[in-house]
Amino acid sequence: MKNKFMSLLIITIAIILLLAIWFNIPYSPVKTQFRNDVEARLQIAEKFTNVNAEKSSTQAQALDSAAIANLPPIIQKYLETNGYIGNERLSHLTMEYKNVDFGMGVNKPRLKIDYTLTNFADSPDRLAFIDSKMFGIPFQGYDYYMNGKGGMKGILAKVFTLFDQTGPAMDRACLITYLAEALFLPEALLENFITLNQIDERTVKATITNKGTTASGIFHFNDAYEMTSFTTNDRGQISPDGTIEYTPWEAQCENYKTYSDGIKRPTVFRAVWKNKDGDFIYFNGEISKVNGAINL
Repeated sequence: MKNKFMSLLIITIAIILLLAIWFNIPYSPVKTQFRNDVEARLQIAEKFTNVNAEKSSTQAQALDSAAIANLPPIIQKYLETNGYIGNERLSHLTMEYKNVDFGMGVNKPRLKIDYTLTNFADSPDRLAFIDSKMFGIPFQGYDYYMNGKGGMKGILAKVFTLFDQTGPAMDRACLITYLAEALFLPEALLENFITLNQIDERTVKATITNKGTTASGIFHFNDAYEMTSFTTNDRGQISPDGTIEYTPWEAQCENYKTYSDGIKRPTVFRAVWKNKDGDFIYFNGEISKVNGAINL
C-alpha cells in the first residue's frame, strides 16, 4: 500500500511539474498562429506598397496635405493638429496595451490582459492577441478579421477552446472594430473601402465595406480636434450560446499625449456596450506603444 501511495504521489508531482513548465514556457499554439498570420500579412502589405511606389514615381513618402485634400474638413484638421502630416506613410499599425481591465461579460469575472493588435492599410484586415491568466492558468485569445472573415476564440491552458465565434455577425463586428481604429492609421482613410461624410463641425459619419459586408458609425471630435469617441448601432453583441443582440456600441478615447514619434494620440481606449440597464465597459486599457512609439 505504501509503495502504491508513493507511486501515485510521484506521478501527481510529475504532472504538476509538467503543467507548470507548459504554462510558463513562451510557446503557445495560438500565439504562434497570431505571429505567423501577422508575418504573412506584413509580406503582402510590403508587396502592395512596393507595387504602388513603382506605379507612381511621384508618390509622396510622407503623408501630406495634398493626399488628404478630399477628406472631410474635420478629418483634415484632426490629422494636421495631431501631427500626422509630414510623417512617413505606413502600411500597417501595431498597438500594444498592458494590464487592460477586461470583462468576459456582465456579472462575469474580469481579467487583466495584455493586448497586441496589428491593422493594415491596404485592406481592413485586423489581427489581435490576448494574453492573460485565469486562476494562474494561461488564458489566451485571438481576435481576427482577414479576407472578409472575422472571428474570436479563447483558449485555456494553451489547449482547451473556451469559445470560437465566427459567422456573418462576427464578420461585421470585427469590421466595425477596424473602422473605430481607422483614424490611428490615416492611410486606410485614403482607400476606397472607407467613405467619410461630415455631419456637422464635430461629427463625421464613416462607412466601411468589404467582401459584401457593410457597417457604419460616427466619429465625434472635441474643440481640440481630438477624436473622443466612435459610436455605432451596427455591432451585434454575441452571447456564448450564439444569440445576437444589436446594442449601441461605443469606443471612447481620452487623455491625448504626444508620443515619441511626434504624433498626438489618446493613451486611454475603452470599448463599451450601451445596455438598457447601464453601460458595460468590457475593455478599459492604456495604450503603451504604437508602431514602436511610446507615450511621453
